[in-house]
This record gives sequence, structure tokens and C-alpha cells, in this order.
Amino acid sequence: MDSYTPNNPEYADVVRASFARQAMMETMGATLHRVAPGEVTIHSTNPACAGQQQGLAHAGLTFSIGDSAAGYAALTLLPAGFEVVTSEMKIHLLAPGKGDRLVAHGRVVRPGRRLVVAEADVFAETGESRVLIAKLMGTMVPVPVES
Repeated sequence: MDSYTPNNPEYADVVRASFARQAMMETMGATLHRVAPGEVTIHSTNPACAGQQQGLAHAGLTFSIGDSAAGYAALTLLPAGFEVVTSEMKIHLLAPGKGDRLVAHGRVVRPGRRLVVAEADVFAETGESRVLIAKLMGTMVPVPVES
């Protein structure tokens, strides 16, 4: 695993403040669990409102928390005054989203000034059981924060 040095010493506060502004994450029962340079972990309670017709976590929930984990991992390495938006994101759904909670672990693959490549693994957990249900990989674009 790569070790990164953040360009903003306040990166963790920036990520937490940005995450707190995402109403969708709150609706999805998602919380920010871990923030480190180049890595972010998000947990979701797998709420009933994010279920699909078979009672499993909807792929939209899986994608949303995976995309956010990857995006926030990218944000940890950006200079002050920047946010990040997703340019493209691919998801491989590997197993049903069956569990009490979902955990998305995002990490930077390659940082850059114009583009950041990031990925995320999403797991379904119940008790001690942990199943990898999705892998995501995408490109994040740094954008200046508007005043």
C-alpha cells in the first residue's frame, strides 16, 4: 500500500465538513469511519429505504458509498481550497448486498493535480461475517471551492 503525504494539514477536517454536507449519505445511514492520507472508510447501516425488491442492499447504495469513499480518499491529498467531483466510476458487483451494514474502503491509486485515480472495495458485514460485494475504480477531478 502506498503512503501519501497530504497537501493540506487540515485534510481530515475538510473531509469531515464536506461529508457532513451530504444529505444523501445521512439518508443512506452512512457515517465517516476513518480518514487518513489517501484512504477513507465509510459505514452504512444498510437502511430499509435503500433496499431492493429481494430485501438486499440496492446497488445504488453500494455505488454511492463506494464512490464517496473513493472521492474522499482523493480529497485527503488535495491542497486547501479544493473539492473533488467524480468524472467516471466503474463498479463490479460481486455478491449480493446482504448484511447488517455495508463498509466502503476507498483509496488513492494514483494522485495527480488534474486527475486522481481512486478505487473502493465495498463489504457486507453481519457479526463476524464479511463479504466483498463490490469493487469500484474511477477518476476524480479536483475543482476549486467557490467562495
